[in-house]
Amino acid sequence: MSLRTHVEFTSDAFPSYPNEEEEINPGIWGKRLAEYLCSQLSLHGITPEEPFTEDWGWQIPIKNEKFKMFIGCSNQLEPGDNRFLCFIEPSKPEVRKGLFGKIDARPDINRVASALDKVLTSHQDIHDLRWWNEDEK
Repeated sequence: MSLRTHVEFTSDAFPSYPNEEEEINPGIWGKRLAEYLCSQLSLHGITPEEPFTEDWGWQIPIKNEKFKMFIGCSNQLEPGDNRFLCFIEPSKPEVRKGLFGKIDARPDINRVASALDKVLTSHQDIHDLRWWNEDEK
């Protein structure tokens, strides 16, 4: 069974802030989406930390004691400026712990994906949701 780690959707609910792309890269934004996700994920048992910019968009660290996790989000460079992508990291079923150890990441990834799906599907202005894993597109 493959992991749901990437979700694309369309929405007009998360326009860029004025000059937001100056914090990231030209044509890239997602701060309003990151803020919305942070406000909603905690209602579904996920504890987000303060989002910050990356060159590809916004990173939302997720509190997880076993290993580092985050949700990345940004708009997608397509006509219409209303297509977004969110992805969960790690996106592989196992995470290395130490030199030889491995941790099964699937339960944590599935928990975050389930909460993210509930948040996105409950928003009336989010449409055309499509989940996939990093091995497909």
